[in-house]
Amino acid sequence: MNTASQTIRFNSTLALVSIVALTFFGYIAIGLPLAVLPTYVDSGLGFGVIWAGIAVSTQYVATIISRAHVGRLCDQYGPRRSVLLGFLAYGLSGMLTIASTFTVHVPTASLAFLLAGRLALGIGESWVSTAAITWAIGLMGSRETVRIISWNGIATYGGIALAAPFGAWLQGQYGFASIGVVTILLAIAGLMLAQTRPPVPGVKEKGIGTGQVLSRVAPFGVALALASSGFGVVMAFVALFFHSRGWEGASFALSVFGLAFMGVRLGLAQAVARFGGLPLVRISLVVEVIGLALLALAPSPTVAIIGAALAGAGFAPVFPALGNEAMVRIPPQNRGVALGLYSIFLDVSLGATGPIAGIAADHLGYAAPFSLGVGAVLLSLLLSLGLRRHRGP
Repeated sequence: MNTASQTIRFNSTLALVSIVALTFFGYIAIGLPLAVLPTYVDSGLGFGVIWAGIAVSTQYVATIISRAHVGRLCDQYGPRRSVLLGFLAYGLSGMLTIASTFTVHVPTASLAFLLAGRLALGIGESWVSTAAITWAIGLMGSRETVRIISWNGIATYGGIALAAPFGAWLQGQYGFASIGVVTILLAIAGLMLAQTRPPVPGVKEKGIGTGQVLSRVAPFGVALALASSGFGVVMAFVALFFHSRGWEGASFALSVFGLAFMGVRLGLAQAVARFGGLPLVRISLVVEVIGLALLALAPSPTVAIIGAALAGAGFAPVFPALGNEAMVRIPPQNRGVALGLYSIFLDVSLGATGPIAGIAADHLGYAAPFSLGVGAVLLSLLLSLGLRRHRGP
């Protein structure tokens, strides 16, 4: 590669980093309460394990509702407006989290504020993350889709990896309200950064109908949804699983999950180009199954942490590789809607995983959610065997 090409690649990477930093700020806010929220709702407020799972999953309800809407706005008006609205929702989430800590003497009111804050967090997540990917594709071109989604995922789980232990430290030092304060600060930082990025205009040409977009995306979305249950149970139940065994290191397990995910994502674009997206997805799903099985059967925290790392590494290629296969079937003027609809399958999976796995944990023990994840990921693997690579327009 000559010097001019290296310079172009470097400038392209800087531009990509400046956009995915928006996602990074958002997912730090999402990751802050992950290691402490389940225990806070279960033991602190006294609502039990099922409500703990609901509290984790509540944000995905708002995310599911808002995904397709933000996709249409991005297609019509460009992604900047959606990012700004998303960070305002993050700020509201922080304020509601603080409000919940001032009403702990009335647990029902405290939980209501907390759940409202989780809903606002879900809106912020969908608006910022969907728009950031659309923004980057608009600046860099659709040929960079795998790289863009991969780096956006690195920002996602990098934020979670850093935020989970930081959130545990914040609560230990300053109480649960401090998580709300930091969330507000992150929202302000995101708003400031978004104002400095070059805008991407909306696309006025009419594309295909939403129903056609959904029919093209759905097979890949269903495979994604099943595979994402592994992510859901790790995020929602690792802390409770470690606590039930009397083990230390739940926040470290979450961090290892995110770091393994990032390590795989760094070289994912080259791997997809060399081996193809679907073959890579199938291998990855096998690795995710092994990781979840290790978590379910773990006799020690070390084995559980290794299982979390394998689950993270296995899940890493699924969203971008399947997403790229779905996006090449969609006209450019429907890109935002397609990305929103594709992401809804992830959101539905995560929204359903918390309550369903919470019921399993309540009746069968805290290892049951990981066994449930094994079954779902195996179904995803079977479905992926029936998918075929797109051969042209």
